[in-house]
Amino acid sequence: MNPRTLFRTVAVAEALTWAFLLLGMFFKYVTRTTEALVPPAGAVHGFVFLCFVVATAFVWINQRWSLITGLLGFASAIIPFATVPYERWIERRGQLSAVWRLAPGAESPRNLLEQLQASVLRSPLVALVVTIVGISGVFTALLLVGPPGSSS
Repeated sequence: MNPRTLFRTVAVAEALTWAFLLLGMFFKYVTRTTEALVPPAGAVHGFVFLCFVVATAFVWINQRWSLITGLLGFASAIIPFATVPYERWIERRGQLSAVWRLAPGAESPRNLLEQLQASVLRSPLVALVVTIVGISGVFTALLLVGPPGSSS
């Protein structure tokens, strides 16, 4: 999967999970018919949000985005459905490549973050497992803490 496809896929997934969460909140707070959708929607959205943050950081390194461009990418996940227009915006600006510049046989890494990315690109399956375990660990810790505004 190239940077463009990865980022587009996760951006769309993040927007779809926003829709799922907002639908659950609509049934809970507007129609007052059920709360059943909020926990699974919140969990799915939270997990995909974390995946989007990781994917944004990974693509940011590859694309050598400016600080502002990268931070706007993170911020787009906070605003419902903003990840899709953000993805289209950086695509129009030519900031989503179809190649990993640090892939084996390509550019040499110049710093610690690029070395990490190059090692991920050399062993993508291992990196995928480590990433999923890491995101799952953060996700589990957040579940143990509880939803925003809850008291333990």
